[in-house]
Amino acid sequence: MPGDEASPAAPAPLARAERFIWLTARVLEQRRFAYHFLGGEADAVDTALGSYLGADGGYGHALDPDLRGPLSQPLHTAHALRILDGLGRCAGQRIERLCRHLTRISTPEGALPLMVAAPHGHPSAPWYPVCDDPPGELVTTGPVVGVLHRNRIWDAWLFRATEFCWDRVESMRQAHPYEVQGAVAFLDGVPDRARAAAAADRLGRLVRERRLAVLDPDRGEEYPLSPGYAPGERLFPYDYARRPESLARSWFTDEEMRRALDFLAAEQQPDGGWPVRRRAWAPGSTLERRPIATVEALLTLRAYGRTAA
Repeated sequence: MPGDEASPAAPAPLARAERFIWLTARVLEQRRFAYHFLGGEADAVDTALGSYLGADGGYGHALDPDLRGPLSQPLHTAHALRILDGLGRCAGQRIERLCRHLTRISTPEGALPLMVAAPHGHPSAPWYPVCDDPPGELVTTGPVVGVLHRNRIWDAWLFRATEFCWDRVESMRQAHPYEVQGAVAFLDGVPDRARAAAAADRLGRLVRERRLAVLDPDRGEEYPLSPGYAPGERLFPYDYARRPESLARSWFTDEEMRRALDFLAAEQQPDGGWPVRRRAWAPGSTLERRPIATVEALLTLRAYGRTAA
């Protein structure tokens, strides 16, 4: 009898995410998902990433979906290095050429701006201001410097960029969440571990004092929004400590991290993907960013032993 048949089991979270990736993702995110979760080849990810590489040694072509057009931008570089780091391929002539590119686009103090001014304007998210003489930013410089140090890359550009990061991190008295993320990315990779631990300890106190991390997901609306952030654009403990070995992990109790990871797992949508908390400004950008958010959420959950097969 039909009524006696058992209901089919709901697909596991990873299977739901896989379907979402095949339905919506760019080739790069498809290859990343296959590499990290399906035993895919690193070469396939590398080849897909190479399509975003410019003749100047930098990365462009909307690798970060909020910056459109072909121009190489620092945010694209940070994203590319994170991908290469995950492959264990952050080395060689490609990185040497990239460092030369970073030297050319750096500010006089050796830092990376948020955006490089383009000779011909291309669309970008409204929260990325375009100016002729942009200042250096920890949001862009910190992640790039941290990955290069973690992979034992030595280049003349790194000396000045590292000093810029130390100065910004150790003098930070107020910050917005993405700037703190940049600081953590730097501190997690820089060689001087004792200095990094001391800086991270002070930064963690700042995060808790200013309530820059949602510690109780059931009361998320009670946490302040940083100026210019979209409604709901708040960061959680896992946004700072993407892996348990991060220095930012010590900022949060086991219970706070457990609640945050429970919330992250529950954020998977009916279509299998994870949401984007940033303000939507262009249909293509939002569509492309959700698969990125999905891969990153799965990587974070797996790092903490939480991914279900």
